[in-house]
Formats: sequence, C-alpha cells, structure tokens
Amino acid sequence: MMRIKGPRPRATARKWVRRGFSTWGLIMALALLASSCGFQLRGALDIPSEYSPIFIQSGGAVGVAMEERLQSGGLSITQVASEAGLILRVLGQQRSSRVVAVDRSGLALAYGLTYTVTFDALDARGQVVQPPQTLSAVRTFDDNPDVAVLGKQLESNIIYQDLVADVADRILLSLRAALTPQVP
Repeated sequence: MMRIKGPRPRATARKWVRRGFSTWGLIMALALLASSCGFQLRGALDIPSEYSPIFIQSGGAVGVAMEERLQSGGLSITQVASEAGLILRVLGQQRSSRVVAVDRSGLALAYGLTYTVTFDALDARGQVVQPPQTLSAVRTFDDNPDVAVLGKQLESNIIYQDLVADVADRILLSLRAALTPQVP
C-alpha cells in the first residue's frame, strides 16, 4: 500500500476553520465600524415627518424618478398641493448634446449628453426650504459609425434615463441636507 505524503486531512480542516473564523471576524468588525460611523444605505431618506406628504410639481421624467425613490424610502406622496407638507417644484429640465470628438473627415465620434434640472422646495406655509438650484449630469456617448441609427438612438435614450436617475438622487440628497436641522 502506497502512502501519499502531505498534510493530514485533519490539519487542513483546522486551517480552513481558522481562516473562516478570521474572515468572519474581519467582516463583523467592518460591519460594526460602518454602523458606528453613521453609514446608511443609499436611498435611506431622513426627511422630517412634518414635511410629509410631499407634492412634486411639474416633475416630468425627473419627477417620476423622485416619486419612485421617495415611495421606496417609505415617504408618502400626494397629488394635491394643499395637502402637502413639502412642495418640491421642478422649475425646468433640459436635455442637450454636443460633439466632443471628431475624426479626420469631420464625422462625430463622441457626444457629450447633458441633463440639467432647476428645482426648489417650499414648506406648507409657502416658505422657501430649498432655494432654486440647478443640477447637471453629463455622460459621454461614443458614436460608432457601424451601428444602425436606431441602435444609437436607443443607447442615447438609455444614457438619458441614467442621467435622470442620477439627477433625481442628487436632488433628494440636496433636499435631505436642506431639511436636516443643523447641529451647532
């Protein structure tokens, strides 16, 4: 009978158990550290209850995105401005694109797509809670001449949807900062 040299199965099992415990220990330490520093998952909205429900006025695409985020965060939305504790007004939104790169023959190789939103927020008494602010998001869209025009249009629409989501998140973060009482 031939015997294979190497670590004994029992010793190998112990080694893996020790590694497993050290890995779990590290994960637990990181979790405790993250929870003690005030870390919150993205999407957790700490908007004071006196501002509920929220009315989003003339929101368009960004209004729909904010409404989805607010509702998934457990906040109530109203369709009637007079019932609202907070009125979030989208004052303007604009999509634009410009050529950012061309080839030797002058054909566009890349576009910069921009989505800009201007907004403000009022409380139930009509007092300004968030003064008018403009936020923009920009992404580059590479124009491949080998792709059909319909495919390019679809890709640019997907990029604009991402830009809308990005701006909606940034508006809600700005709103959260404006509504959170400042500790001296």
